[in-house]
Amino acid sequence: MTQVLVVNSGSSSVKYQVIDLPSEQVIDKGQRDRVGIDGGDFATHKEAIADIVASLPANVSLDLVGHRVVHGGARFTEPVVIDRDVILGIDEVSALAPLHNPANLEGIHAVTEVMPELPQVAVFDTAFFSTLSPAAYDYALPRDVVEKYGIRKYGFHGTSHDYVTGELRGLMPPTKNPLRVVSFHLGNGSSVAAVRGGVAVDTSMGLTPLAGLVMGTRSGDIDPSVVLYLQREAGLSLEEVDELLNRHSGLLGLSGHSDMRDLSEQAEQGDPDARHALDVWSWRAKHYLGAYLAQLGGLDAIVFTGGIGENSAALRARAVSGLEGLGIEMDEQRNLAHSDRPRLVSTDDSAVSLWVIPTNEELYIARRAVECVNSSRS
Repeated sequence: MTQVLVVNSGSSSVKYQVIDLPSEQVIDKGQRDRVGIDGGDFATHKEAIADIVASLPANVSLDLVGHRVVHGGARFTEPVVIDRDVILGIDEVSALAPLHNPANLEGIHAVTEVMPELPQVAVFDTAFFSTLSPAAYDYALPRDVVEKYGIRKYGFHGTSHDYVTGELRGLMPPTKNPLRVVSFHLGNGSSVAAVRGGVAVDTSMGLTPLAGLVMGTRSGDIDPSVVLYLQREAGLSLEEVDELLNRHSGLLGLSGHSDMRDLSEQAEQGDPDARHALDVWSWRAKHYLGAYLAQLGGLDAIVFTGGIGENSAALRARAVSGLEGLGIEMDEQRNLAHSDRPRLVSTDDSAVSLWVIPTNEELYIARRAVECVNSSRS
């Protein structure tokens, strides 16, 4: 038995779970908020981690710590045991994820100070997409610029996509050929991935999490000249454009609502902006679904996960509506049924099976952390 503390350290919060393996039982979980802000509950991440450790149940005896780290760049393509060199490496790619990697490092430093005897493992969101081919991850920019600044598609939500497509392989009957899957992770931040035989082929997010699907407050894909146009015509600074695209666009920009529940309610009441936002969202989702069907050379399954993917039957239906000619048929009653378990939501006659599989990124991180430590010891 191994007890893993899984830490997701944000700029002003620390989320955690204690998971026992191999039973996969969650022994304890929680969150510490208002970290490192004026008048907050905890002055530093160290204080927050110390408070978490002090509050753990008596039956907890930690063996190791697994950290969610958002960006691994091109260097970190697998979970790694954390040492000084790894910390420096995470810091070096912080420019690619300035809102996340520094906060992730705060959690690592805090655990090192509070529990220096425990091994720590970094599990990267981007690692699952290290298998993308150069044709998939390269941007058509000058080679010297690309190489100097590390510009390429990295992808995100890899822990979630890897987890749910792995779970799917245990639910589907064995196939002669590698399973071809499109995975939708839908939440306030959303992405879609093409996966063949458990290996990532493509994904919608790029250098940063801004690209791809329409999200709660992020624009998703736009013509890059929009940035130049706004600077020139609207007189916006780089910082203002960044704020606009990341925090004031997406569903919020289209409708005034970033929460899909509020948006859906407004659409049902006839709000034209809400209906239009849902139309744009659906258009983009189908755009990627069609593209990935082509890249995979056909499709065996579609998976929906994340807060919206797991809970919004209407959005799942929108993502695949009108695709019966491609062998994609959703069963309305199955789709409307509520469950916290993996479930099939396609018709019996659908050539492509449709699934809702709740994600569990904490369990994924715990599993990979144990594998990494065991491998390093052997």
